[in-house]
Amino acid sequence: MILCLYDGIIGRTVAAKEKPNCNMDRSSLTRYAWLSIAAAIVTIGLKSFAYFLTGSVGLLSDAVESLVNLVAAIIALSMLIVAARPADKEHPFGHSKAEYFASGAEGVLIVLAAVSIAVAAVRRLMAPQAIEQTVAGLAVAAVASLINLSVARILLYVGKKSSSITLEADARHLMTDVWTSVAVIAGVGAVALSGWQLLDPIIALAVAVNIVWTGFQLMRRSVAGLMDTALPPEENEKLLKVLNKYKEQGIQFHALRTRQAAGRRFVSIHVLVPGRWTTHKGHHLVEDIEADIRETLSGVIVFTHLEPVDDPLSFQDIEIDR
Repeated sequence: MILCLYDGIIGRTVAAKEKPNCNMDRSSLTRYAWLSIAAAIVTIGLKSFAYFLTGSVGLLSDAVESLVNLVAAIIALSMLIVAARPADKEHPFGHSKAEYFASGAEGVLIVLAAVSIAVAAVRRLMAPQAIEQTVAGLAVAAVASLINLSVARILLYVGKKSSSITLEADARHLMTDVWTSVAVIAGVGAVALSGWQLLDPIIALAVAVNIVWTGFQLMRRSVAGLMDTALPPEENEKLLKVLNKYKEQGIQFHALRTRQAAGRRFVSIHVLVPGRWTTHKGHHLVEDIEADIRETLSGVIVFTHLEPVDDPLSFQDIEIDR
């Protein structure tokens, strides 16, 4: 009674009595990880060159963050490859949780990058240094930022569409890099115009604080996913609307459980019907309920347990942890 959907599209055509394949093909997502790797390599080169031209610690911090982007993209690629593996005997629910390891590792790397940027900024505060060839350096940094912006928008779109926390984390990391670059470029330009050399390391410190917040958010989402956190409130509300439609028909429900593992969603629920119903009638009801839930939530696997509402035993397993 389980049919898997991916992004609202049936993964393959199945006959009415055929057992469906519940492995969502996510292997195509790895191409976007390769795109992120390529972008990181190009921007590392550009930002390093900009630092070489100017000697700005702000631009150095920008280059360091791009180096972290490269490492994070490589981790993302490896985890996407693992997550795309089909379910097997040892992992009957698939491997999609591997994506949380990638986003968690990326959060840690972001924090480490922030620490290294802060150390370099403090050193420059203690020993200010003039910035050279400002125009050329900023032009190179601006090109690198445009590359990151384009790639980030692509990854964020695909990540949300496919419920891939790995791609979404990578996209948000790149967007952090973009805003970092904008702040650095503005700061270096201000230093060149005002001659106040301390502004350069001060901007680098502000960038480090912003990066730490982004890393914390990624790590929190990863922990939530690994801990089998329930579906977010907006999705849970959609689920309850489906169930309420059947409650109006006299059907009862309890023992509702939900969780999300990257692109997979899991819903388990007990359906209580009149004891006089035939097995055939009850079966068709739960098929309708599962179909409605799948139409409401993409990538969902639904488990239903049919019980007679007039049997006291049906109410001995209401608690979430039975």
